Order: sequence, then C-alpha cells, then structure tokens
Amino acid sequence: MSGQAAAETQTARAEVTRARIEEAAERLFRSLGYQKTAVADIARDLGMSPANIYRFFPSKSAINEAIAQRTLGAMLAEIESLAGGPGTAEARLRRIFSRMFELKIEVFFHERRMHDMVGAAMDEHWDVIDRHILGVRAALERVVRDGIAAGEFAAGDASKKAEILLHTMVPWNHPALIASCIARKGQTVEELRAQVADMTEFVLRALRP
Repeated sequence: MSGQAAAETQTARAEVTRARIEEAAERLFRSLGYQKTAVADIARDLGMSPANIYRFFPSKSAINEAIAQRTLGAMLAEIESLAGGPGTAEARLRRIFSRMFELKIEVFFHERRMHDMVGAAMDEHWDVIDRHILGVRAALERVVRDGIAAGEFAAGDASKKAEILLHTMVPWNHPALIASCIARKGQTVEELRAQVADMTEFVLRALRP
C-alpha cells in the first residue's frame, strides 16, 4: 500500500471513529441529559478509554459542537429545500415558517433532554448557531426575491426584508423562548402553532404590494 493510500485509509478510519463517538454521545445526551453525561460515559458505551475519545475531540463541549452542527445542518437543508420548492412565494413562506417551528418542537421538545444540549451550544458555540441563522436568512431572501420578481411582494430590499422576517419569527424559533412559553406561561404547542399561523398571515399582508 502506498503512503497516500495508507494515509487515506487512516483518515477514513478516523472519520468512522468520530462518527461513532458523536452517535454514542447524542444517544447518551438524549437518555441521560447533556449535563449528566461525562466523557467517561461515552467511552464506556463505546468500549474504549476516555483517552481515546480525547484523541478525536478535545472536550465534551467539542463533541456537542459537532452534534449541534449536524442537527442544525439537517434543519437548514430542509428549509433550503422548501425555499427552492414548488409553489408561489407566499405558499413557500407559509411552509417555511410552519416547518421552522415544527422542527424546533420535534428536535428540542419532544426529546426534552436535547434542549440542554442546544442551550449549551448556544452558550459555548455561537458560531455554529450564527451560521445556521445566516443560512435561514439566505433561504428567506431567496423566496422574497422570487416574490418581488413575480409581483407577489412589493419592491424593495430583499435582504432587509428577509432579516425582518427572521426577527418576527424569533419567539417561535428560539428554544429558550419556546420553553418559557410552554413551561412558565403554560401555553400549549397548539396555541403556539396558531400564533405562528397568525404571524405568518400578518407578515404576508405586509409584504404584498
């Protein structure tokens, strides 16, 4: 085996091991909770030493960053697919706003322990969150530009409009705010879902000529 082939094989094995560590960590975060899961627990689950975990990730926080990146990446891919999908710009915005909210509920609240993981990522790895937000904004801008070109939306700065759209949906997309509405205010998911629909229609009226 040539030196290059050996290096490629070693890299591939390392990627497999990294993926195994991420999968085991996410499984434990879901069952034990992020705060209660130690690197030793992850190592034990995989039948390896903690030192071997640290060969691939410098800390539990770094593992969480990788999981957050993968989770948010899957969310963004779905939003981008909706933005480039069929239908009018209005129809696509309705689908995007609805799906953005449903994804937060599915990922972070149907499995409550994942909420801690995301909270830690927001505190420790804001760059991951920021990249996700920028991606969502770009998807919204694409739809707004299409709407302006088709005459569905009033002319104007599509980038600025997309930024405003993103801000209007913060209460129904920020995990901490959703948690506050559910836990502290006693609102149901159905009530929040209705609010998302109302805000969507309000926004669409503002966008029309």
